[in-house]
Amino acid sequence: MPLFFSILSLFVTTLYFASPAKAGDYVLHPVSDGIYYHQGVHQDATANNIGAIANVGFIVGEQCVAVIDSGGSYQEGKLLRNAIRQHTSLPVCYVINTHVHPDHILGNAAFKADNPKFVGHEKLPAALASREQHFVRQFSEVLGTAEEDIEFIAVDTLVTPEAPLELDLGNRTIVLTAYSTAHTDHDLTVFDVNTKTLWTGDLLFVERIPALDGSINGWIDALESLVTVDADKVIPGHGTAFDAKDTAGWQALLRYLTTVREGIRFIINDMGTIEEAIATVGTQEAEKWKLFEAYHRRNVTAAFVELEWE
Repeated sequence: MPLFFSILSLFVTTLYFASPAKAGDYVLHPVSDGIYYHQGVHQDATANNIGAIANVGFIVGEQCVAVIDSGGSYQEGKLLRNAIRQHTSLPVCYVINTHVHPDHILGNAAFKADNPKFVGHEKLPAALASREQHFVRQFSEVLGTAEEDIEFIAVDTLVTPEAPLELDLGNRTIVLTAYSTAHTDHDLTVFDVNTKTLWTGDLLFVERIPALDGSINGWIDALESLVTVDADKVIPGHGTAFDAKDTAGWQALLRYLTTVREGIRFIINDMGTIEEAIATVGTQEAEKWKLFEAYHRRNVTAAFVELEWE
């Protein structure tokens, strides 16, 4: 996702299939047995909030807890950790990062004292190494904090696209799957076997405009595969979690990405320019996505650069 992100609201819509559980002002939504998430709202970052937009949460096993993305700041990571303690005293054994974007991983530092395994895609370390300095500069400004207060934690357990990783939380198996280039070149999903709950990371955006930081072709391929997963509940990277029988969220994102791809291909085949594509492609989608004006042109630009070399 691009470098500027929406920010978490402390007033979050209630999940339609469950009532929220509240830890202080940090609202948690129970999705399935032992699974909770905190939902961000669709705004850009400001210094007046805690620097997170992503859906973050955790899974509780009989022996320990797995955190699925830790939030967009150390402050949010602390809130998430405190919320976990409202539900269980079990140790946090894993902090799983679905990809490198700061709204998903800047809370990692809040869990250092738990000595968990930090888990991510095999390409996550390289992605972090290439962007860390820029992220630190940008997010110190956005969050209104000193650069030394922003800390990225390296992952120590890696997942490859060739071999999904199974982790046991104590009578609770979760399966981590790494993907080839899609939203980014290092996307990871988490599937809870007990409840058939799928955490998609930013491979799925609901309500909020998606942000392309990888391959539009790869992203469409990944979505077409993910929509067939035998899940009961789905927690997207952004937007409201939902019952997997409702495929509207998947279809909306596929429609947007294929609309952009087809429009760009038409212009390229007609010997048109990137400026023409930016001005015209996908404009019919404007009313269907929040933050459309902020991110759509970037998506078209990134997709054009990829598709002109097909």
